[in-house]
Amino acid sequence: MIVIQDRLVGNHCYGCGKDNAEGLRIKSHWDGEVATCRYMPRPEQCAGPTQFVYGGLIASLIDCHSVGTAIAHFYGREGREVGEGPAIWCVTGKLSVNYRKPTPIDREVELSARIAESGERKAIVHTTLASGDSITADAEVIAIRVPDDWRTGG
Repeated sequence: MIVIQDRLVGNHCYGCGKDNAEGLRIKSHWDGEVATCRYMPRPEQCAGPTQFVYGGLIASLIDCHSVGTAIAHFYGREGREVGEGPAIWCVTGKLSVNYRKPTPIDREVELSARIAESGERKAIVHTTLASGDSITADAEVIAIRVPDDWRTGG
């Protein structure tokens, strides 16, 4: 299994960067036409009621998983493996999350993302976050492909 985020060199993102020891360090991979990710929330990532996951964490997981999916999609469209050749980077252009029901904190969540639409620089990603058999959040993320020098403020 190829982990998308582990193949991105110099990724210090709090949500998905393997180079950020203090971050969430999520791991996404392709499963057919769907990118999946599993994450076990920690007790301190709770909402006001301690039995539920904080909504900001849910948004972060969806954001990073979706943008990682878009990056992998753009690599694939060029016939390359993630991380092969010149770097491809995307940023979040829009994140729209629908919170369907509280997400229990005491079990692993699973994210599933699909590319709904793709252009030259933009990918629209539809993502769900499930706890057990219930989808507790879904989202649409617009990922924008940016030049590599955006990382240095270029």
